[in-house]
Amino acid sequence: MMKHSVILEYKRCRGCTTCIKNCPTEAIRVRSGKAAILNERCIDCGKCIQVCPHKAVKSISDSLEKLEKYQYRVALPDPALYGQFQHLDDVDIVLSGLLEIGFQKVFETARAAEILSDYARRTIRAGGEGPVPQISSACPTVMRMIRMRFPKLIPNIASTITPVELAAILARREAAAETGLPPEAIGVFSIVPCSSQVTAAHAPEYLQHPVLDGAFSIRDVYLRLLGPMKDLKERRPLSSAGIMGVGWAYCGGESAARLGQSYLAVDGIENCIQMLEEIEDGRLPEADFIELRACTQGCVGGCFTVENPYGARMRIKHLMRGLPVSRNRFDLQGPDRELVKGDRELQYLPALRLDQDRGAAMEKLLKIDEIFHSLPGLDCGSCGAPSCHALAEDVVLGRASLEDCIFKVRERMQYMAGAGEADEYLPAPFRQRKEPERRSGAHSKEGGHRP
Repeated sequence: MMKHSVILEYKRCRGCTTCIKNCPTEAIRVRSGKAAILNERCIDCGKCIQVCPHKAVKSISDSLEKLEKYQYRVALPDPALYGQFQHLDDVDIVLSGLLEIGFQKVFETARAAEILSDYARRTIRAGGEGPVPQISSACPTVMRMIRMRFPKLIPNIASTITPVELAAILARREAAAETGLPPEAIGVFSIVPCSSQVTAAHAPEYLQHPVLDGAFSIRDVYLRLLGPMKDLKERRPLSSAGIMGVGWAYCGGESAARLGQSYLAVDGIENCIQMLEEIEDGRLPEADFIELRACTQGCVGGCFTVENPYGARMRIKHLMRGLPVSRNRFDLQGPDRELVKGDRELQYLPALRLDQDRGAAMEKLLKIDEIFHSLPGLDCGSCGAPSCHALAEDVVLGRASLEDCIFKVRERMQYMAGAGEADEYLPAPFRQRKEPERRSGAHSKEGGHRP
């Protein structure tokens, strides 16, 4: 079972149901006054982290103390990191600061992004690959969503690994060549903007084995960088990426780097789901490439970032003005040309499957439909499930009881009371409306009847 980076802190949880109403995969339930995550349905999108009013949901990344285990340490900063610093005018200030907090080498993820962009352009000129539209493979949350809910679209996903995975492979090779150390003595760590990239660092989608030794959150590294960046004595020329690579930090950057293709760039997990539904229905035949980012404005809106995503995007675009268009090409030779591709096929995730036996699954589906139509259909969340349909599914799968519905409780109380007055058992919004009594013969000063 996959270990997710999104976790619940039960002491903080008050069972308010905010998270269950915002989870895009209905992966959360509230039981006995506390939220619980259905592990197999979680896609680590971090939506629950952003909406929880009590800060009871959080994402855990690797501790910076993990650096001490390795003789040589390499940092792979996501370009979204650059947008977290106000009045920053040079990427080299951030990269030099990383060398002051425990790293010996920096390999920009944006550099690998440019290599992947050039590979995509060459593939397009060669006639493309796979069915159209092609869907970006850069966002682990979107890939997991497709595998779980839209398995028919798995062939549409680009066959390339993520920029941070390619950066890890190339950075370890460079470090081994430069130092003469064995690869296992070199620690390669990504600095990521979201929880899904932490999970992907330990359980990649396209690779059989992880290529990263850990993943640190931008928030943690940001706090460590503030002092060293302010007191920086030497600004080293470490920047190795241009506009095309740095632009991957926000939604639309990857698409723009492909040059001249009909593309769509969509941000926000709800919008991504809507777009995937349209693609599945065949309503986007004119788009060649679809860039989907689960977070608002792309990686700059991840749950591990510090600054407002719109402000971060503005700062990154300001930094891009002084950069060349691109500094990297896809020039890998021989067997290395396959490094940009994964070494395993994406498989359907049966998290939403009711039963392995098709006949049994159909029976359960009919039972769910029957129970669903007996429920009020208000999706109030009082039962601890995000919707009436989710409650019906939970009942059939043994995760809940039909009596968890507060309206079923009301019906039972009415039966027990032998009368129709049981609204005191319902919250105020759900009580039946009572018509005000009219007093006959009452008139207003103008001679009309009072309401």
